[in-house]
Amino acid sequence: MFLVLEKRIADTFASKIKLLYGFDTPVQTEQPKQTSFGEIAVPAAFHLARQLKKAPKTIAAELIQSAERIEGVESIEIAGNGYLNVRFDRGYYGASLAASDPQTDVWGLKLKSASGKIIVEHTNINPNKAAHIGHLRNAILGDTFVRMLRSAGRTVEVQNYIDNTGVQVADVVAGFRHLEKTSPDEIRALIAATRFDYVCWDVYARVSMHYQDHKEDLKWRAETLHSIESGEGAEADAA
Repeated sequence: MFLVLEKRIADTFASKIKLLYGFDTPVQTEQPKQTSFGEIAVPAAFHLARQLKKAPKTIAAELIQSAERIEGVESIEIAGNGYLNVRFDRGYYGASLAASDPQTDVWGLKLKSASGKIIVEHTNINPNKAAHIGHLRNAILGDTFVRMLRSAGRTVEVQNYIDNTGVQVADVVAGFRHLEKTSPDEIRALIAATRFDYVCWDVYARVSMHYQDHKEDLKWRAETLHSIESGEGAEADAA
């Protein structure tokens, strides 16, 4: 549906440019740098400025004034020095998706013709950083995509790597043990009394910088990984 609307917008402006200025040229579209600017950006005014000897913003205003309503488009606004920012009609977009054949077309993918299982891996929060709203967004996007695929009749396996073992965790544990000189009991006290995710991020950053200047201490990582994997020693207790 996105590609359909994108082509419709480009063709409409190409037609208006030919009608207004006599230039028969294809119109390029871009995706705005920020989603708040809309779904499509049209830089045509900049491309015409030299030929018409007009300011891009003036050309953009002329194009908007001459353009009839485009099906599936809610609004068109002039941004910056002459960009045309296009916002989709969300109701039209959603209805068009709902009306498409769910067995053959989801986001333009021919799903029913394919066989086998689809694996969707999403979210996977880094345990060494503070959780934030972006992780919630990723969980929503991943879950929505999975539901769309299943509604199209596909077999879907969802994977979410918890990431509570491995190199990053080993580096945090090594940082606590060797740089901060923190015992497992002291770590448990920090968990109870602080925003421990922020503490872990600070420790992870410090130990990463330490490795850059002390390559020989990378052995801490290997030793800690071995301890965690075997379930023995202070490192395993700290993890």
